[in-house]
Amino acid sequence: MRERDFWYIVCESRELPRGTVLARTVLEENLALYRDAEGKAAALQDRCRHRAAPLSQGFVREGNLVCPYHGWSYSRSGQVEAVPSEGGNFRKVAARCTPSYETRELDGYIYVRLESMPLIQTEPFRMRRHGEKGWHTVRVINFFENSVTNCIENFIDIPHTVYVHPGIFRKEQRQLIEVLIERKHGSVRAEYRNENTNLGWFSRFLNPGGAEITHTDEFFMPNISCVEYGMGPNRHLIITSQATPIGEHKTLVYTDVTYNYGIWTRLAAPWIKRYSQAIIDQDIVALRQQGEVIRKYGSEFANTPADTIHVYVENIQKEIEQGRDPRLLPEKSARVKMYI
Repeated sequence: MRERDFWYIVCESRELPRGTVLARTVLEENLALYRDAEGKAAALQDRCRHRAAPLSQGFVREGNLVCPYHGWSYSRSGQVEAVPSEGGNFRKVAARCTPSYETRELDGYIYVRLESMPLIQTEPFRMRRHGEKGWHTVRVINFFENSVTNCIENFIDIPHTVYVHPGIFRKEQRQLIEVLIERKHGSVRAEYRNENTNLGWFSRFLNPGGAEITHTDEFFMPNISCVEYGMGPNRHLIITSQATPIGEHKTLVYTDVTYNYGIWTRLAAPWIKRYSQAIIDQDIVALRQQGEVIRKYGSEFANTPADTIHVYVENIQKEIEQGRDPRLLPEKSARVKMYI
């Protein structure tokens, strides 16, 4: 199993109307995105085979992507369909094809998979509750100067919240929290118990009745986190982040905040977006600083029991790096206590 075997978000559907060409990068592979004659998303390597011009600077004509330098025209499969300088003498030549990549469009996102012959057949991750009646989603997209693994671990890390987000999310109360953490089939799940209303400035809105909080954090290989809070009837919050690796220390994170707040669901959207972005802005700084230290001193960590969820995630990521299937790791679980 390899990183290229998985699906990665490259843009929102609305960012790619017909006739538009976008430049994107996944795992240091430069892509040119456009829609073909049927309106389906297509992804080609961002390089014309003729004189190496970037196809992302070209334009769409009759469902093909036209190079801006000499007008070579490519189909969604990467086949050259026309070479203007050859006129009527043009013939299709396999050696002129440029690499193309499989795409999927789902839940308002466009996904690309770089590997044409993946070791496992998968489909993109379905965003939970997306589009369901009574639920609403706000989306935020952010760039992080750190690896996918460190970003995802941050999103499912409880202890950092009282220091990176004091007041806005949590504040230090020295409350004892119990966590059941399980690793199986390439995923990690943490179920928290004994949480109270320590949710920052807006606890009265998020959980006005002081209901018992149900909270789970999940990781799905190799780049997805899902944080879910339940706070009584019509008080549900799901934060799903999909991290697209651009380069070794560059990650673009697409986050869906999907929630159900009863009669306040639609009205809460602007506030939810501002609140979410304010928290993410603080994480961006923390992860940039962590990334700078890692690049200088390496990523050898001194773990505590509270880091068990991270150890399990790193076990899975290590298997992928080594070209092995993490689903074959033995199932593992741990009960952990921590103070927040």
